[in-house]
Amino acid sequence: MGVARFVYPRPQDLAAKPADVQTRGLPRIFWIYLGGAALAGAGFADWPLIAFHFAQGSVVGADVIPIFYAVAMAVSGAGSFLFGRLYDRFGIGVLLPLTVVSALYAPLAFLGGFWVALVGASLWGLGMGVQESIIPAAVATMVPAARRASAYGLFTAGYGIAWFLGSVLIGILYSVAIPAAVAFALVAEVAALPLLLAVRRRTRGASSAPPSPTGEPA
Repeated sequence: MGVARFVYPRPQDLAAKPADVQTRGLPRIFWIYLGGAALAGAGFADWPLIAFHFAQGSVVGADVIPIFYAVAMAVSGAGSFLFGRLYDRFGIGVLLPLTVVSALYAPLAFLGGFWVALVGASLWGLGMGVQESIIPAAVATMVPAARRASAYGLFTAGYGIAWFLGSVLIGILYSVAIPAAVAFALVAEVAALPLLLAVRRRTRGASSAPPSPTGEPA
């Protein structure tokens, strides 16, 4: 204690400065990507609602629902590793087919029987793998190093809020009509595709263009 007081007589000077959380200076591609990711998240239902549907509709026995969830998590874990490798090799373009495939979880899980619902649960797990690996990782390639902390904070906040609001809306629509909830989930996921495609095109253009004097992405 005495040594620390001698070496650091003013501990308040060691406190980190407040984070510079500003939206100014973040590239346009970041905001386009955030919009696409937010739509994809909004169309992704939480597992409790899927499990409730399985039990309520007698699609799956109560003792089998945890097995379905285990399968979904296995797909998510394996998918996270595989998708990360694919992203390293092919870039953000892999999000397009993965978003399309994972969007099919909604009609399969909410409208299908036992085996179809199992496929739907697996695709839900695949979507979780995408959202836990590729979607956040891509942010680092879009912003300058000095702004990544702020960018990740803004991205996580926007993405999380969109996911929450989408889940609430899916739950409300489910209580009205299950096909309506499925339709919203599909529309939200499909609506994300043009934005993700725009990000892919801009990323390709930036990678083929000469570096800017500041070294920042466009």
